[in-house]
Amino acid sequence: MWNEQNIIEIWDDTKAKKFQGKKQKQEIISYIKLYYNRLKSSPTNYNNFKSKSQNTPKIKLISQNKENLGFGLCPVASPKTRCCNLLTLDAVESCGYDCSYCSIQSFYNEGKVTFDTSLKNKLDNIVLDANEFYHIGTGQASDSLMWGNRFGVLDNLVDFAHKNPNVLLEFKTKSDNISYFLEYPNLPKNLLFTWSLNPQIVIDNEEHLTTSLDARLKAAKKLEQKGCLVGFHFHPMIEIENWQNEYGDIFRKLQKEFNPKNVVLVSFGTLTFIKPVLKQIRQRDFKTKILQIPLVNANKKFSYPLKTKIEMFKFAYNSFEFWQKEVFFYLCMEDHTLWREVFGYEYPTNESFEMDMKLNYMKKVKRIS
Repeated sequence: MWNEQNIIEIWDDTKAKKFQGKKQKQEIISYIKLYYNRLKSSPTNYNNFKSKSQNTPKIKLISQNKENLGFGLCPVASPKTRCCNLLTLDAVESCGYDCSYCSIQSFYNEGKVTFDTSLKNKLDNIVLDANEFYHIGTGQASDSLMWGNRFGVLDNLVDFAHKNPNVLLEFKTKSDNISYFLEYPNLPKNLLFTWSLNPQIVIDNEEHLTTSLDARLKAAKKLEQKGCLVGFHFHPMIEIENWQNEYGDIFRKLQKEFNPKNVVLVSFGTLTFIKPVLKQIRQRDFKTKILQIPLVNANKKFSYPLKTKIEMFKFAYNSFEFWQKEVFFYLCMEDHTLWREVFGYEYPTNESFEMDMKLNYMKKVKRIS
């Protein structure tokens, strides 16, 4: 799966000849384990890697009157990680992209994307407290923008934002499909457009079918110029070879091209897997290096060691020196002990994190309203 050499190519037969019988077998196994662990512990190298999926899933679009609306607390929320208590709204179920690491593949039937024909009625029936401020994301069960306005999904969501000015509605995407919003004459100010970003080498090899890094940034810039709020997610950050330069180039470009007054958030996170996702990835007939990492225990999930995360996240945050006072930075789905190491402070509870995040977001919405 990692597109590395096989055991026969790795093994030096002259080593085995030094031993006999059981000792020879033990030596071979020990050598292979050492080689395997060295691959997992080293930064991911995509040189000579061929990532094209052997069986790219065929996408079938389905519209139906679904019984329930997927609306509630973020499904990965946990007291074991510092979580913002995001509310998620599943306007579309399943994704048309084919990112190697995506957890959606373990929740929905592969290749089937479902649109709810009664979405408008369900949105109209959501009961919200007029005295509360809500942060609702639409990119948890599918990419928020790749489908455009198919089956009127964007019409319904923008209408919902118009009717509920106390909601910050976030569209999270890896696409550049923004024509609907560019042409919309009077967008509500409580929309937030965020892009998941990675170096182009990661996009090429692991984020299959998505648009390029440059196209994502151009789309973000166009919406910022239209007066919209934008944000950026570096999740997952991946320890690739030369990762400091690869990610550093993106950090510098963002600070050069975007006004921090219009940027609501920058988040950091990294590869984290639950067992069903690991199983699903390993069953697929394609090449990927996404599991070529140590996969240590992380609150009953599997991820990089904390030491690696601290190094990556500190580098990322420190790279945004000019934005730190105006943009809200946070770690997504990461151990709460990382916050002080990375940012110099930490929140005692998920609720305190949520409150501070919302206060910062409200300021940005009021500024452009």
